[in-house]
Amino acid sequence: MASLFDRLQARRLRPRPLFRRRPPLWHLPACVLAGALWMLALPVTATEPVPGHSLESIRAWVLEHNPELRALDFEAQAAEARILPAGALPDPMASVGFRGLDPDKPWRSAGADREVDYALRQRFPLWGKRGLARTGATQDAVAVGLDRITTARDLLSDAEAAYARYWHADQAVAVLDRRIALLRQVEEMAGVRYALGRAAQQDAIRAQVEQTSLQRERIERLAAKQEAAATLNAVLGRRSDSPLATPDEAPRLVVQSASLAEALDGADAHPAVRSQQARAEAARTNVVLERRNRFPDITVGVGAMQLGNGIESTELMLEIEIPFQQRARRERERESRLLEDAALARMDATLRAVEERGASAWARWTSARERRQLIENTLLPQADATWQSALASYQVGEVDFGTLLEALNQWQGADLARVDALRDELLGAAAVRAIEGDIR
Repeated sequence: MASLFDRLQARRLRPRPLFRRRPPLWHLPACVLAGALWMLALPVTATEPVPGHSLESIRAWVLEHNPELRALDFEAQAAEARILPAGALPDPMASVGFRGLDPDKPWRSAGADREVDYALRQRFPLWGKRGLARTGATQDAVAVGLDRITTARDLLSDAEAAYARYWHADQAVAVLDRRIALLRQVEEMAGVRYALGRAAQQDAIRAQVEQTSLQRERIERLAAKQEAAATLNAVLGRRSDSPLATPDEAPRLVVQSASLAEALDGADAHPAVRSQQARAEAARTNVVLERRNRFPDITVGVGAMQLGNGIESTELMLEIEIPFQQRARRERERESRLLEDAALARMDATLRAVEERGASAWARWTSARERRQLIENTLLPQADATWQSALASYQVGEVDFGTLLEALNQWQGADLARVDALRDELLGAAAVRAIEGDIR
């Protein structure tokens, strides 16, 4: 039977691990914190879709995230906050006066012969000046709000134009890819005919040269796509290298006006014109206010005189301004009239600028639409028929390779011209819609 000493000695000599295993709980708080942060970030990432798959996503993003529109929202709210103070009464004035002070020791406490005067004065603008000031501030706030609407229209028009260029670059690259693929088929056909001794080797080399030229044009189109994406991101208020979704379909920009005259009929209701009109009305209100300043305001006050510890007497005061500085007053009235004339002239200039933009945009839109319709309805079918005829004739040796290559270039060139015309039509439609006011 082992003794107690033997059992203790055996426990002392038993091998122990170099590192004792500890319960793996020390890293649990860090894991929990990391998991919580990931769960919080996941919904934000999921609810922030990438714009670009449709024109509606671009419009919604501009109205919600553009920093310039946010700044104009704050400015509009600030302009509304200026309405109430513009027509408010001036702050009253309170005064305290001490009489009977000892010139040698004025800091000593008042004695029985020391007087203290208390006064409270309130200035009252008369003749409707407060209402005019409030009206002018309201008109200025309306002008700032209309400026926000004008900027929203312009930004949406710029976004639609940038999106049209972004979509167009993809379509142009797709047309060039189809054209390159057809050239490869033509090259293979020329190689087969050369192997059979029916064509020259120059035909296949010429097809390769055409492919190289198209690859160069493809690089230029891809660069144009990157520029369009950077412009679109700038309008959206995003980084220029932010990713954009691939457009699902061609953008559709509907022009509501049936003629140029109908489109220009609503030019005087454009928010830019109405904004200048509101500023002109504010200037006219300021003219009336400066004329009312010829009449003096009054100040009413109450006061009390303390002698010792008691009120000795009270007083009621009435002050009236003396309109003595007539020359300065006449110059202020002249300034207000000149500002009104300037505001009216600026409103007329804005109206003419809107009409010029509308006429130019209408001309671009109608011209591009007519070109697209001509290409789709006439040129493309003709070029397709020419290509099919040239291909069939080349296969039987009736035409040379140059005729086949020219027919292919005309066919696919017409398709690329159709895409370019559609882009120009969309750009013109976006400009016309900015004048019409369709920002949906």
